[in-house]
Amino acid sequence: MGTVPVFEEAHLRAVCEVLGQTDGGLTGSEIGKLLRACAITDPFPTMTKRDRLFEALSARQTQDRCGNNVVAFIHAAMNPVRYTGRTADFEDRRAALNRRLAFCGLEMRDDGKLRRTTAVRTLTEARERAGRLRAELERRRVHPDVLRFCREELLQENYFHAVFETTKSVAEKLREKTGLTLDGAELVDAACGLSQGTPRLAFNSLRTETERSEQKGLINLFKGLFGTFRNVTAHAPKITWAIDEQDALDLLSLASLLHRRLDRAVPTTARP
Repeated sequence: MGTVPVFEEAHLRAVCEVLGQTDGGLTGSEIGKLLRACAITDPFPTMTKRDRLFEALSARQTQDRCGNNVVAFIHAAMNPVRYTGRTADFEDRRAALNRRLAFCGLEMRDDGKLRRTTAVRTLTEARERAGRLRAELERRRVHPDVLRFCREELLQENYFHAVFETTKSVAEKLREKTGLTLDGAELVDAACGLSQGTPRLAFNSLRTETERSEQKGLINLFKGLFGTFRNVTAHAPKITWAIDEQDALDLLSLASLLHRRLDRAVPTTARP
């Protein structure tokens, strides 16, 4: 990330409140171990967890004149391997952190790493941004699963990550409907492809050439969604892959269409 500016006191305290909250936060022993692992002095180990953490991180960034070691601690605390078997705990903590980090222009990805994003300045601004986009999505009657998977991204109006989360929601539903564990084009072919005869998932009766053409067309839409949006957003830095509000709305609408078709799709007795 390069040099990270010193975190403002209010922003740092907000982060420490999440990581050191009484219920659901890091334990006292975890805080001690993580501070030692990051070579950060723990000057007040008997303080309440959030205050202990704030004092340690604040002193370190004052010494460094930058926030890099604060970021290093957050990365260590949110390393996904620490949450093996506790996915819900990771996602809850990540969501809580992102609500605070949005104000200092940072966002935590699902790999536990931070990246820069557009900072919000006020709660009103965050609500207005979310409200404008959500109102348009509701006007379009977008599928609720689209909103469910990108609610946090809508709050921050982070179009880049909203695209990524939305495409993941489509893939996840495909897996749920078929029991497959694949991803991307391989998942689509294994779930819906006609090359092996009857597919696992049919969007119609497949009795006529028109219906078979519709099945093939939807296969191409799924592949296009993953290839154009998911694969790009998974590997390209946000700064080099820009997406504006109109593009985001159209993508969310496409994902909504695919969710609705998946809801109506019929599982068959076919096996790969």
